[in-house]
Amino acid sequence: MTENTINVMVRENSGKGAARTARREGLVPGVIYGGGKDPVSINIPFNALFTRLKAGKFLSTLLTVNIDGKKEKVICRGVQRHVVKDLPTHVDFLRLSDKSRINLFIPVVFENEETCPGLKKGGTLTVVRNEVELKVTANNIPDHLTVDLAEAQIGDVIHISDIELPAGTTPVITGRDFVIANIGSPSSLRSADAEEDAEAAEDEAEAKDE
Repeated sequence: MTENTINVMVRENSGKGAARTARREGLVPGVIYGGGKDPVSINIPFNALFTRLKAGKFLSTLLTVNIDGKKEKVICRGVQRHVVKDLPTHVDFLRLSDKSRINLFIPVVFENEETCPGLKKGGTLTVVRNEVELKVTANNIPDHLTVDLAEAQIGDVIHISDIELPAGTTPVITGRDFVIANIGSPSSLRSADAEEDAEAAEDEAEAKDE
């Protein structure tokens, strides 16, 4: 899976004084912990962090922190914010081992749209979910989920059960076979079908009158 990299630096001093100094310098203090290693205090450039927070789903995105050339896979476990300005003031990152189980949003990719029978007949692909939140193992994270439309017809509905998931991967949503996408009839076809149904009903009514 494509990983997002954030360049950070080790924060030599700890405590409130060091954190305030970091913020004055345009940095956000944070910590990396877990994975059987000692915690490491870090500073993150404010602009880089703020951009990723604005993009959304920061707590469910696999990240790579680059600490002076040394890279570690992490996931954010908490962002503290200023009570008035709502800006980040501290970030907690959890180290991941190859066996760590985490929740991530995985994008959905649709293949063979150009040869899809339903689309060639004028149908419309309606995407309900362009990404799916999955529980995955850190060493086996799919880059994307694939929906093959090579044989899809008008009226077909693609559910999560129709997608082959990597071994050990499960949807976070359980208990229902939720919809990923469907191929609907174009308005012209729906109008034609409605007219045919109306004509059929009239013919049936006339036959009964006779």
